[in-house]
Amino acid sequence: MGNGAKAAQKRERNAGKQVDKGPTSRLKVNEAAKSIICQTCRQTFLLTTRAPALEEHATNKHSKSLAECFPNYTGK
Repeated sequence: MGNGAKAAQKRERNAGKQVDKGPTSRLKVNEAAKSIICQTCRQTFLLTTRAPALEEHATNKHSKSLAECFPNYTGK
């Protein structure tokens, strides 16, 4: 048996493994996780965004405080 036959057998074995895999894209999950919304410009932020980044957005874009732009932010 030559190396070509070994490669063909390996491709056949691996073809079965590829069928079981689902989609690997995280785009839909990331889009659903954008639950923090700036009330001034309606820009969305990921749920895991921390207060300093939101504070920076509020002051740099709108010259407002964190509470004015994100009144529903609890600071988890």
